[in-house]
Amino acid sequence: MTTPTAAETTVAPAAEAKSNEHHHFRFHLPHLHLHSAFGDNWFALKAEAFARFFGTPVFLVVQTLVVIAWIVMNIAGLTHFDVYPFILLNLAFSLQSAYAAPLILLAQTRQSDRDKAHAEADAKHREDLAIAAADRQELAAKQMHTLTDLMEQNTKLTELTTQLSQRIEALTLELHNKITGNSLRE
Repeated sequence: MTTPTAAETTVAPAAEAKSNEHHHFRFHLPHLHLHSAFGDNWFALKAEAFARFFGTPVFLVVQTLVVIAWIVMNIAGLTHFDVYPFILLNLAFSLQSAYAAPLILLAQTRQSDRDKAHAEADAKHREDLAIAAADRQELAAKQMHTLTDLMEQNTKLTELTTQLSQRIEALTLELHNKITGNSLRE
């Protein structure tokens, strides 16, 4: 393995900056740390998946089926682990709420942070596009002015060429008449 020379180390950051200059998501790069609401480790990924699962129809259907089965089994006498007023079921719901609410609030807060960061990045992107469009429009105006000047110069040169051609023709005719002895009166 070779170590880079001083010239290579100064060129590498410049090349990287130039490649990021036209990167489509260059304004989103400072906000990459916001992509995961709970971090990037195993627990964080499972916690976020769990928080997202709470609002799905699958969760609601499964929870409804479990509660119905729980109540039916205890009312029918198939089991007696939680008889009518279903205190254990209420405790399970309380426990679920105790964990679900903070997870959902945390996910919403972090999503709000991500949305704000993305909105700022999008605003910077739109601003960059507006500046680029203004630069292109200014360049087009300069080019149009240059083309207009060139066309005016071309017109003047064409007029001058026409005048010179007419003058050459007149001089040629005059010289021809003097040499041949023909008069213009004829």
